[in-house]
Amino acid sequence: MNQGTQKTKIVLICGPTAVGKTTAGIETAKVFNGEIISADSRQIYRHMNIGTAKPTAEQLSEIPHYLIDFVKPDQHFDANQFAQMAHEIIANLVLKNKLPIVVGGTGFYIKALLHGLFRDNHSDHAVRQKLRQQADTHGKQFLFDKLRSVDPETANRLHPNDTFRVIRALEVYETSGEPLSSLHHKHRFTQSPYHALKIGLYLDRQTLYKHIDQRVDIMISEGLIEEVRAILDRGYSPELKAMKAIGYNHLAAYLFGNCSLEEAVRTLKRDTRRYAKRQMTWFRADPEINWIRPTEKKTLIKLVRQFLNTKK
Repeated sequence: MNQGTQKTKIVLICGPTAVGKTTAGIETAKVFNGEIISADSRQIYRHMNIGTAKPTAEQLSEIPHYLIDFVKPDQHFDANQFAQMAHEIIANLVLKNKLPIVVGGTGFYIKALLHGLFRDNHSDHAVRQKLRQQADTHGKQFLFDKLRSVDPETANRLHPNDTFRVIRALEVYETSGEPLSSLHHKHRFTQSPYHALKIGLYLDRQTLYKHIDQRVDIMISEGLIEEVRAILDRGYSPELKAMKAIGYNHLAAYLFGNCSLEEAVRTLKRDTRRYAKRQMTWFRADPEINWIRPTEKKTLIKLVRQFLNTKK
């Protein structure tokens, strides 16, 4: 796969939640002697299986997967650590003459792997403290609306309740005079250590949302409530970053009596649909992605075969 000074070839399969990335990755790996590196910021956590739609035991037995189920819910793990580990795994796969296939929907992880993390010196404690005080005084929505007015692109990919990242984006804007999205666009030109074929899976919005609603119902029937209860019984706080993941926060609220099960499921479906929309906004901004439907298996295989047979 790698000759001389040529870059290592990798295949990336991305897209929104519930679109069929896991199946597409496994099918590709079977045809091209590949192994899979998960780029999913939720599947890294132990004990969180149903709600993160981890590959099943049967799927894992078919094709080796990496970076799944190895971090405790209360352990810190970030995109930089992901990139470092993924680089090592890719190097080892190449030595085994295996095709590295990166599969996932966490755009920030993928970006860190392909281009490194965006670094900047636009930090000011006084500005950050002022923004925190505004959040306490006026509420999270006030800050989010403020971000939307100066940097709508960044606001479009963040959740209004993600106060940490909203404040960070506003801090960058106020200290640099430039939107965070503009700085990120400049950083995208950073050269990648890999020659990557990027394949994005998509469905029309109505079909995708139907898949999401059905998946949530299946998760509930498969024991997601019991899974969340078991994690809480292990002593993990509902305030942990891992427990803020979609599904876990909703059902923790139900288990603590803060809402009905019907309301928890309704908002879980709604927030998953919103998350899928943000994922598509992120990936649509990358002109290098080849978009196909998950049912276009022949097209997927053709794209990968052409990519591997091209010298570059």
